[in-house]
Amino acid sequence: MKRRAFHRAVFALAGAYNLLWGAFSMARPQWLFDFARMPRSNYPEIFACLGMVIGLYGILYWQVARDPEHGRLIAAVGLAGKVLGPIGLAQLLISGSWPMRSIVLCVTNDFIWWIPFALYLIDSSKIRRCVPPDRNTY
Repeated sequence: MKRRAFHRAVFALAGAYNLLWGAFSMARPQWLFDFARMPRSNYPEIFACLGMVIGLYGILYWQVARDPEHGRLIAAVGLAGKVLGPIGLAQLLISGSWPMRSIVLCVTNDFIWWIPFALYLIDSSKIRRCVPPDRNTY
């Protein structure tokens, strides 16, 4: 795979980042509201649960780092979330429901990963499979 070492490093870093971000958000689920100077959430458990899910993505990203030739689906789902999240935030910003300071959520979790994830998907799409998948194993 082209740029294999780069992709392994990116997904190892993404895995560590997601685990740390997830743990922090579970421990301090009001951090975004405090940072963005928004009223605190009445249900911080929802943001803590989001932290748990983001943290679990970290484990999946480590799998891509370990075996980059077989991580396309994980990376594609990850990138889809990193595109859809900012679309949702944009709606909140445009409607005035959330302040501009809340964009920190997308800067750190989404925007910085767009290019490396997309590059990985481009490079991994060029891998040729010599043996077709065994359809009887499903």
